[in-house]
Amino acid sequence: MKPQQGGCLCGQIRYQATQQPIRVSFCHCKFCQRARGAAYAVEPIFQMTDFELLSGKPKTYDHKSEGSGKILQVHFCGNCGSGTYYTFERWDDIIGVHAGTFDDPNWFDWTAENAKHIFLDVARHDAVIPAGIPTFGQHATDSDGNPIEPTIFDTPHVIGD
Repeated sequence: MKPQQGGCLCGQIRYQATQQPIRVSFCHCKFCQRARGAAYAVEPIFQMTDFELLSGKPKTYDHKSEGSGKILQVHFCGNCGSGTYYTFERWDDIIGVHAGTFDDPNWFDWTAENAKHIFLDVARHDAVIPAGIPTFGQHATDSDGNPIEPTIFDTPHVIGD
């Protein structure tokens, strides 16, 4: 595949992904709402080996997860403030990229097989969840990494209905 590039608003931070994401998380947690200034985050997840920082040196903010107690590192541009990606103490071999920072944020596909909606317990009351996608009230795994059984809606579901 052709590498897909992205970066911050001012262009100082540039990166590229060289493979399709291994999964795509739609995260509705309070942290993502606040960090992104949006109802939820769209976060393609890549193997660290499939991501390359091309230019710039992001600043970082270490945030301790309320759920796992592990550090989530927010990478952002010190000039324009754009958040670009996350790295994780809990999973040191993956990187979560802010989908909207790709030059073409539509280049990757998400399907029922590679996507999930998480933290629906705190999602906006009007969020629309597509049919057929695995969903979780909180995270998709427990604190020991064991998978949690998803809920899958047969029709589009509006939170709060």
